[in-house]
Amino acid sequence: MDDGGTLDNWYGLDGIELRHLRGFLAVAEERSFTHAADRLRTGQPALTRAVRALETALGARLLDRTTRRVELTDAGRRLYAELTPLLPRLADALRSSTGPAILRLGFTSLLPAACIGLTAEFKAATGAGVRLVRRDSPLAGLERAESDVVVLRGEVPRDAGLRSTVLLHEPRVAALARTPLGTSAAGAVRAVARRRVLDWAELAELPLVVNTVTGSTRPQLWPEGRRPRLACTAGNFDEWLEAVAAGHGIGVAPDAVAQRHTHPGIRYVRLKNAPPVPVHLALPARDAHPLAERFFSLAQRGDPSEAA
Repeated sequence: MDDGGTLDNWYGLDGIELRHLRGFLAVAEERSFTHAADRLRTGQPALTRAVRALETALGARLLDRTTRRVELTDAGRRLYAELTPLLPRLADALRSSTGPAILRLGFTSLLPAACIGLTAEFKAATGAGVRLVRRDSPLAGLERAESDVVVLRGEVPRDAGLRSTVLLHEPRVAALARTPLGTSAAGAVRAVARRRVLDWAELAELPLVVNTVTGSTRPQLWPEGRRPRLACTAGNFDEWLEAVAAGHGIGVAPDAVAQRHTHPGIRYVRLKNAPPVPVHLALPARDAHPLAERFFSLAQRGDPSEAA
């Protein structure tokens, strides 16, 4: 095998596959096979084999490996510089060759009305279609590559590897059972069930139902020492809705829920002094789909100061 100083004697290029190139790029950027394997959601042995297969096909050493570090050789740096802009374009070309360009827009329980105008603007600018993808997962399918760009309510996890921009802020409302069943929380819920307005601070005295997967309200939003008791948790929006209707506790949700999700067993109550819900548009920080980048840039143009 070459010492890594030249790529002039490459051979066997027919054996190179996209997975080899993606694996090499991931290791080059992470400087670690372990971290790169986590990023690609593959096993480390498989990633190691892919990179070795690429080196064998090229006849060049691309990475210097020790027990403590991974560094690019001169050949590796040259290949990395060439592949970084080319691989996303190649992936886009392969997608477009299979039919009309489609952007997969992921969301959880509700798609904000603001996305209607943004989607129309995107279609007019690109000629591409938009497929709406609802997923009951924290990142609306982005973590499983089921979406290209997503709408997320609440704070975007800092360790999720995403870029985000704020689309809007939504007011919060309280959701209460009309006729609480015989649960331990029924008395507390019944005491405020007829109120027309509640103060945010008052909720600290009431049991709270939390959607832990896609919800935007957690006890941590209240000051320490003055937080509501966690009555029960739900794994998706529908479970949350039924738990509130049963009187297990009160729910807190964006005002859009009250406008678009009526329930015979629930009444919504206006909240005073409640922090609004930030609604973000997010996409992968690296290797995002070009159409997702375009959609994201249109959203940023609406209010560039909100970019994160």
